[in-house]
Amino acid sequence: MKVFLSGSIRGGRQMLPTYQFICRFLRNKGHEVLSWHVADSEVEGKESLLTETQIYERDMSFLQDSECMIAEVSMPSIGVGYEVCSAIKKGIPVMCVHMPDSNVSAMLLGNTYADISVRLWG
Repeated sequence: MKVFLSGSIRGGRQMLPTYQFICRFLRNKGHEVLSWHVADSEVEGKESLLTETQIYERDMSFLQDSECMIAEVSMPSIGVGYEVCSAIKKGIPVMCVHMPDSNVSAMLLGNTYADISVRLWG
């Protein structure tokens, strides 16, 4: 399955080990992680070579090609929220995961859209 992994980049990289774990887990199960750059420890430096438009177009292309999204939402991020909303609009199933004691947005926890789920993990 083609998976879009969403996680905070500019909003903070504290969850990087978690993104790397999720990416490895999905790949080991035979899935293709289109947005693997989220789990790349060098992503900020690499993205500094791209324009804002190039980053947007790359990510929206990955999202368009994906069959589902997994969003790590423990770290508040406008970009992750934008990607989740874009996936919902495109009819792509979304699973949001978060660590215990995370302050997850009510916009996710209260969402009644059938193709979104929010799960505690960790």
